[in-house]
Amino acid sequence: MNLARHSITATNPIQIFDTRFEAGCHIFTTTTPAGFAVYQTWPLKLIRKREFTGGTLAAAVPCHTSSLLFLLGGGRSPLYPPNKVVVWDDVAGEEVAELEFRERVRGLACRRGWLAVSFRRRIVLFEVGETIVRRNEFDTCDNPRGLLAMATGAYSTLLAFPGRQMGHVQLVHLPPCIPPTPVGPPPSVPPSRPPPPPSKHPVSIIAAHESSLNTLTVPQSGRMLATTSSRGTLVRIWDTLSGKLIRVFRRGSDKAEIYGVAFRPDEKEVCVWSDKGTVHVFSLMSGPSNRQSSLSPLASLIPYFDSEWSYAQYRIPAQASHISLSSSTSPSRSPTADITDEEKCMVGWIEAPSDRSEPGRDPPMEYQLIALTYSGGWYRLSLPQGTSNISSPSAGGTPLSSSPPKVSSHSRPRTNSVSSITSRTEKGKERERDRDRKDNRELILQEYRKYGRWDGWG
Repeated sequence: MNLARHSITATNPIQIFDTRFEAGCHIFTTTTPAGFAVYQTWPLKLIRKREFTGGTLAAAVPCHTSSLLFLLGGGRSPLYPPNKVVVWDDVAGEEVAELEFRERVRGLACRRGWLAVSFRRRIVLFEVGETIVRRNEFDTCDNPRGLLAMATGAYSTLLAFPGRQMGHVQLVHLPPCIPPTPVGPPPSVPPSRPPPPPSKHPVSIIAAHESSLNTLTVPQSGRMLATTSSRGTLVRIWDTLSGKLIRVFRRGSDKAEIYGVAFRPDEKEVCVWSDKGTVHVFSLMSGPSNRQSSLSPLASLIPYFDSEWSYAQYRIPAQASHISLSSSTSPSRSPTADITDEEKCMVGWIEAPSDRSEPGRDPPMEYQLIALTYSGGWYRLSLPQGTSNISSPSAGGTPLSSSPPKVSSHSRPRTNSVSSITSRTEKGKERERDRDRKDNRELILQEYRKYGRWDGWG
């Protein structure tokens, strides 16, 4: 019996057009062919859903955990024209305002009181209150992805978007973000106070990359900026006040499309995910937590070996909509070869009870990751043991080193031969790949669930 071209196809596959977290990752929104839904991030719980007839949505952008959402039409039959932003009040269940432009909307970023809309070559800024008032407009270089990032923490001011030159980032400071109104009994911890004004004027332009930008990310405080380029190999972390480069992390050695970067709420770590289907975690703390090349002594000759690599990662399994039954294996590809193009996902940080608590004591809260795939997968991942992920002010320990053992330093005669350096480079990269497979520490899958299905929404 020949099964070479037969397949088993899912009768009702999950279709998700867009999924995204709000600023604090307490909730996330997802859009499907039927409408949009709002979920509690953890524990996973459907908060509400809205069905629409007559068209589909490209995105539903939440404004913190308020009832306001910004809707964008998209898909084969858009519910709204692509040049409109619709303000939706989910408590009232109706549109309360709309913004119409002369060109297609490429991206949105929002915080309490402000909305930024990105287009192909400009950014338009609005103040959102009882009415929506247009406040400013900035020119950018070609920005087909609609990149922009806005700090959302209390008293933060930063807005970042591509500058007029390719690879540059422009920084604009808005009025301080209003803290959220406390709900319920007064907290035991006094509310945070506004930070003192900077002693010197902050920089306005950062020359981040030579190639075009691929992602822009800022933490809630706006003190740092993470940038990636179209090459997808490096993640650069910048100080937004001085404009200085803080750290450079290497995602991998081959080209990839980085989907996003997320700062941990205490700004001690960042996670990075790409079309390789792998989530990487890097430490921003000083110390030997990130892996470094065992051939770092050659960094003066080959900068590749001076890179910092992720200390932990997790590969998200591909969730295909069908299962192929093949009677033969392609000779050009090993059956155990890595899949180079995994499904798209979104990743954010949460606080959850640790499963490594002592008997008889309440488990401490720790930082974990939630990964949302566009095929409806919900993954809760914890960091490896020995890492500093306890979410308390006193937890300032240094993560356990996962660096491979260094090579013993033997004196070797130097040579100017190009062939010698080239062969050494190839052998070094092979050792790096072997080291990645053997010494890398995996994130721990704590929970897996499905979301986004229309018949019950998961």
